[in-house]
Amino acid sequence: MDIFQGLTGEIILPNDPQYDTARQEWNRAIQKFPSVIVYCSEYGDVSSAILWAQKYCKDIRIRSGGHHYEGYSTGNGVLVIDISRLNGVAINEEEGTVTVQGGIQNKDLYQAVGSRGYPFPGGTCPTVGVSGFVLGAGWGFSSRLFGLGCDSLVELELINYRGEILKVNETENSDLFWACKGAGGGNFGVVVSMTFKLPPKIEQVTLFELYKPSATTKELGKFLRIWQKWLVNLDERMCLNASMYNAVSEGLAIFGRGFFYGTKEEALKLLDVYRKIEGFQINAKSLTFLEAVTEVQSTYPPYEKFKSTGRFVYKEYDREEVEAIVNLVKKRAEGSVFAALTVYAMGGQIRNVGKTESAFYYRKARYILGIQSVWEDPAVAEENRRWVEKRFRYLKTITKGSFVNFPYSELNDYEKEYFGRNVERLQRINQKYDPKRVFAFPQSIR
Repeated sequence: MDIFQGLTGEIILPNDPQYDTARQEWNRAIQKFPSVIVYCSEYGDVSSAILWAQKYCKDIRIRSGGHHYEGYSTGNGVLVIDISRLNGVAINEEEGTVTVQGGIQNKDLYQAVGSRGYPFPGGTCPTVGVSGFVLGAGWGFSSRLFGLGCDSLVELELINYRGEILKVNETENSDLFWACKGAGGGNFGVVVSMTFKLPPKIEQVTLFELYKPSATTKELGKFLRIWQKWLVNLDERMCLNASMYNAVSEGLAIFGRGFFYGTKEEALKLLDVYRKIEGFQINAKSLTFLEAVTEVQSTYPPYEKFKSTGRFVYKEYDREEVEAIVNLVKKRAEGSVFAALTVYAMGGQIRNVGKTESAFYYRKARYILGIQSVWEDPAVAEENRRWVEKRFRYLKTITKGSFVNFPYSELNDYEKEYFGRNVERLQRINQKYDPKRVFAFPQSIR
């Protein structure tokens, strides 16, 4: 009897020559060995895989782009349902919507809408799966103007534990629709299609960059103090992130980048305050939206080995706290090639949705504060993870809640950290739509 009977799509097993490539995540620090990987090209392949996994008592992991920071889209001995081949896209200009399949990546969605003159509030990394990005609320360079990734979601289709397709929107399965806007990927079922309302067409966007080479910790502190005051009344057409980092190649430095939906001159004026830091370089140029995202995406490596996470900041830090924060990157872990504290601007339209109106609870945060360490030699992995862990303990005391899209495996009460007061409602919804816990994974909703 063939145990794999009933599985459709392309099946990859551990003895197949392509297995080693197929099992890799973007974060190469994650090395897991699934029993079966199924590449689904049709919705029926997804349904078959879900039913097969239950029949043979296999845990399921769902993968679109394979960018989960902690590698929860794979696992040892599991069945990986890979939907990356479900990547169709259809634009309806009359209705002002775009419908994509669940496995589409940022770059493909940008290409489709951008070539027609539309922007889109997606992420910055080209190969991130749009469904995972959106389900975890999703931050990007258009978020302050157009909202988070989930805020323009109109409808989705999800295959549940019975292998059935559910239509999910404001009127059908509306509780599940609420949950899918911020609960993170992997829960409830497999999202195979999403429809978004398109933002208005735009001719030009300003792509800008900030750079301060050979910085001192004092200058990092000055940057953070300017940042936190400047952000309060920042024009919502501007969105950016910036890293205060320590790299093996250049020591301490600051690099930031973002979009401004307006002219280059206006953008430079808004950024001028950073020139108070000596030697701070600011560049801006007008491009089409597609040119701008393409340029940003071209700077990402094909993969990395890293440990990274992010927390929400609600307050203004005093001098002592600023000093303590920037000192976290003063020294890298052994073997680390890059260590950074990154700030991601929030506010603008993100705040205009109530914290219980979608599963994403941290609407009123000023910004996300991320921390990461990147290494190349697997021998230093533990040392680097400990470096992050030690610093995270301090950051936890001065921030509120963790961003589910920058997950962190060491969180004790992870549901409360990711979902705030929305936890109980999410648990009830999960119980209703996945009563057998078919889609359980580390840090899934219980």
